[in-house]
Amino acid sequence: MAQDGSREMEKSLLHRHTEKHFTAGEIVRDIIIGVSDGLTVPFALAAGLSGANASSSIILTAGIAEVAAGAISMGLGGYLAAKSEADHYMRELKREEEEIITVPDTEAAEVAEILEEYGIEPHEYRPVVNALRKNPQAWLDFMMKFELGLEKPDPRRALQSAFTIAIAYILGGLVPLLPYMFIPIARKAVVASVILTLVALLVFGFAKGYFTGSKPFRSALQTALIGAIASAAAFGMAKAVQG
Repeated sequence: MAQDGSREMEKSLLHRHTEKHFTAGEIVRDIIIGVSDGLTVPFALAAGLSGANASSSIILTAGIAEVAAGAISMGLGGYLAAKSEADHYMRELKREEEEIITVPDTEAAEVAEILEEYGIEPHEYRPVVNALRKNPQAWLDFMMKFELGLEKPDPRRALQSAFTIAIAYILGGLVPLLPYMFIPIARKAVVASVILTLVALLVFGFAKGYFTGSKPFRSALQTALIGAIASAAAFGMAKAVQG
């Protein structure tokens, strides 16, 4: 009865205490990948073509073509990466499942070794090992998580990753191209594009730093600096080739 009361109290405490953890890490990572490349690559392309004295219409056409190709390429890369991760998990799951069946004593010893690493004494972890041996599915989940460090992937992850990265790339890529849609003279459009994109890079860098737990202002400056260097290099090379 005392144990039941203690357990009820623990459940009550857990119910009242809600930990604020950030759980959308994979989606945020995909957005960061898509937007960061989307902002910098078309930005550098537009700057390079502006350095070559191309017209705004040509720059816009080339930029949109690059955004479309980049979104497809980046989305496909995200899909293949997530699919590869899921395939790896399933291979390891099958292997671990076979080991639990064929060499259960060895796997039980591995459980004990894992628990020992957390400072748990033999008389404390033996009941845990015995309990896991009676529950093969829980045992398998334990080994996947604590021995191999693998979390079960979401079956929708591959398509979700591809879609998120592609959309983020498109949204990021359109930012440096917007001035070329409204300003026919490329020399003027590139100035507006630089200002608009640097502001977008600062905002994006700040948001990236905020959500990833790093210093937001430092992240904003680093992100903007990388974009500025990429565009300046493309513009300079175009001028050098043309000259």
